[in-house]
Amino acid sequence: MVLKSFIFSIAIMTLVTSMSYASDSIPLQDFCVAINDPNNSHVTIAAANVRTLPGLNTLGISLYRLDYPPHSLNAPHTNPRGSEILVVVEGMLYVGFVTSTSAPNMKNRLFSKILHPGDVFVFPMGLIHFQLNVGKSKAVAFIALNSQLPGGNNIPNALFDSHPPISDDILAKAFQVDKKVVDYIRSQFESNNY
Repeated sequence: MVLKSFIFSIAIMTLVTSMSYASDSIPLQDFCVAINDPNNSHVTIAAANVRTLPGLNTLGISLYRLDYPPHSLNAPHTNPRGSEILVVVEGMLYVGFVTSTSAPNMKNRLFSKILHPGDVFVFPMGLIHFQLNVGKSKAVAFIALNSQLPGGNNIPNALFDSHPPISDDILAKAFQVDKKVVDYIRSQFESNNY
């Protein structure tokens, strides 16, 4: 009888102490393929994320400094794992994002603004957004994201410089243009003119 009580007590304690409250975290990396990916937009990006500053691990934050030469573009892209807040400290940037809602009055709506030093703009997680230096001098901005590794998907590169390439038929149909136009756009990536 004592043995049964002892085993029962151990079983109950094991069940009680093994309970935990947990949930899946936001995935920090879908997959990783190491590639040599030169930044052809000429925007210089200095990153403080979990890869460059391991102390950020589990803190859910990252910070970036972006230096934009005159007329340079941080091409349309998404950050699939983080919302972004941008503050301009020098120069003038035209920034914007496009909604993805299906509501009739908001479908693919562009929210944009020209920012001056001290101005702030927010980009919601996962939405296509961009920044363009519209000034005659360099611009500098700082970006903070609520993820230690927010990821980035450059839309033009993903569509026209994927390996293996997306079929010209698919891109021509998607953009409703002739295949020659797709070939021309693709050639701009191959010659590093982008």
